[in-house]
Amino acid sequence: MQFGLIEMWQAMGAVAKAVAFILIGLSIISIYLFIERQIIFFRARAKSKLVAPKLADLMKAGQIKEALNLSSKKEFNVSHLARITAAGIREFFEGKEANLSMQEQVETAQRGCERAAIIFTQELKRGTNVLATIATSAPFIGLFGTIAGIINAFRGMALTGSGGIGAVAQGIAEALITTAFGIGVAIIALWCYNFLTTKIDTYGAEMANTTSQIVDFFVRKEKKA
Repeated sequence: MQFGLIEMWQAMGAVAKAVAFILIGLSIISIYLFIERQIIFFRARAKSKLVAPKLADLMKAGQIKEALNLSSKKEFNVSHLARITAAGIREFFEGKEANLSMQEQVETAQRGCERAAIIFTQELKRGTNVLATIATSAPFIGLFGTIAGIINAFRGMALTGSGGIGAVAQGIAEALITTAFGIGVAIIALWCYNFLTTKIDTYGAEMANTTSQIVDFFVRKEKKA
């Protein structure tokens, strides 16, 4: 038996091939989710870089309504900083309309920012649970193929009545291939998951910083009032 990829594939049993197809599908899903999340992160970063300086200038100038109008525009809906700013200002105005005290308005604005940050974080995390599931389950799926390969190895021994390498080579090859494939898919999914999680944490820190800046702005406004 030759041990090229084509020869090994042709020699694999139905169970091992099914396991290989599943693992190939999982690897494609992992790569797709990674690329799709990267596009979402890139859009959020690009739009935030565009709108953040404008919002900062408007807030410093005391043009709060103009800042709300800008951050509420549809084109900036993908920006995490714009979403936080819009939520905070909107809640501040609603608190003002409800005749809340200045301190209560500030607290309302802070809670609005925090709620928006939680919602946006959940949007960023979309698909990462799938990557985590693939990372943890792929080795076990590969192990299923390993068991099937070992069973084929014992079947070969029973059919030939011999324990020689030729009798068990095909089954052992199946076992090793599916094991390696499962581990490889798990590594890919785990790397993608960790990379995306790190980026989400970074965006979370930026949203927390924006929330703090908005609250500080309204606190200073309260002191001046």
